[in-house]
Amino acid sequence: MKRCGWVKENNPLYIAYHDQEWGRIVEEDQRLFELLCLESYQAGLSWETVLNKREAFRQAFYDYDVIKVAEMSDRELEKLLENPAIIRHRAKIFATRHNAQAFLKLQKEYGTFAAYLWSWVDFTPIDNLVKDYREVPSKTSLSERLSKDLKKRGFTFVGPVCVYSYMQATGLVNDHEVACFAH
Repeated sequence: MKRCGWVKENNPLYIAYHDQEWGRIVEEDQRLFELLCLESYQAGLSWETVLNKREAFRQAFYDYDVIKVAEMSDRELEKLLENPAIIRHRAKIFATRHNAQAFLKLQKEYGTFAAYLWSWVDFTPIDNLVKDYREVPSKTSLSERLSKDLKKRGFTFVGPVCVYSYMQATGLVNDHEVACFAH
């Protein structure tokens, strides 16, 4: 079975993530929130690091229940900084709560976060014909505009590179190589 060239074939987490999640259409707000958080944690780190800590993050952040995360106290967040099973970056930990609060505002405005997010691609995934993953840009004009809008709405750690990765992860953009079974 042929996979995208970026997949680390010796890492079962990478294989499972690629085969079962990456680039698949996500319309459930809880999963959209989790993936947004994971992408923000990656800033400056490897995706492998994030995947290795994913289960611990789920436990730390109430399985990404956006309401519970939005209501977390400073004390709860400070306690997470002592947890070696997660990425203990103070700004990213506090950004998780901050982004949950912004996420809830968008849900209220649009009915669902998915409705807001998918409106950026007219509710149809952008299907890129990628021959080699190395030709995929790290950001696009669309990810720059979406990043700017998210920041305007109060989100943090959502630069255009993070947002493009998020768009790929949630299926807004199909950047699987054309030879990949998942394309």
